[in-house]
Amino acid sequence: MSLGIEDRLRELNITLPQASEPAAKYANYVIVNGLMFISGKGPAGNPKGKLGIDYSTQEGYEFARQTGIEVLAVLQSALGSLDKVVRAVKVQGFVNASADFEEHHKVLNGFSDLIMEVFGDKGLHARSVLGAVSVRDNLPIIVDSIFQVERDIVE
Repeated sequence: MSLGIEDRLRELNITLPQASEPAAKYANYVIVNGLMFISGKGPAGNPKGKLGIDYSTQEGYEFARQTGIEVLAVLQSALGSLDKVVRAVKVQGFVNASADFEEHHKVLNGFSDLIMEVFGDKGLHARSVLGAVSVRDNLPIIVDSIFQVERDIVE
């Protein structure tokens, strides 16, 4: 018998926070045709600064992982159970970085690694990562994500 996702979180020693709310007038998520689009999320605690100036690649990796936990919290809040996630589909990261920073992909690995650890093969996703001259609230990273969810979820 396979473990549920909540059991997997316990194995990984991950406790999900309460889902964060949108920072302005937009939805935290939208579900259309079995796809759940999650609005851009950043790391807990609202750290401020740029990769390559204020933070190292490894610190960025940890921020991206924290951002993944924020996304998992939104999924759990919206769906009632992470077991209703069919698969991760697409991840897009926006790394607030200096002009000469070149390790955006290594930063976003923090998010991708977490999603793979939690969902296993269902966590494998397409992704893109971009460097940004600025992002809202001067966060070091913001991540948009898309997940396929069970079709019985109210849309």
